[in-house]
Amino acid sequence: MKLKIYVSLSILIASLSFAQVKKTERPAFNQELATSLGADQYGMKAYTIVMLTTGTTKIEDKAKMGELMKGHMSNIGKLADEGKIVVAGPFLEKNKENYRGMFIFNTKSKEEAEAWVKTDPAVQAGVFSYEIFPWYGSAALPLYLKHHQEIAKENP
Repeated sequence: MKLKIYVSLSILIASLSFAQVKKTERPAFNQELATSLGADQYGMKAYTIVMLTTGTTKIEDKAKMGELMKGHMSNIGKLADEGKIVVAGPFLEKNKENYRGMFIFNTKSKEEAEAWVKTDPAVQAGVFSYEIFPWYGSAALPLYLKHHQEIAKENP
């Protein structure tokens, strides 16, 4: 009985060890993909992060605010479809900086990112303001968007 347990445990440990080794194998470098994504030798590239902050305009009319938020979401979708925005989303908790959400734009130009964020109706209305930061991240970041469509049952 003990021998069976030891043999079973040995097989289990060997299987887990093999699975762990297999999991950490590095995939083959894909030059074509790296080039198409604008990756440097580390697989990274420059982006621009825009942190949306609480703006100076307070809108009490729920219908008007709803329309602005609908336009905000529509604009995010348009920018994503155009390949300009690769990440967008709200923060789930209040914070001392009054950050409300963020965009990661597919540009290293702060001026271009500013022009894109200014197309947001909620920014135009003053509901949101923004801060802009250069950022360095994985060049593969835009690839997640196509998979997001596969896992989202509804759009907000």
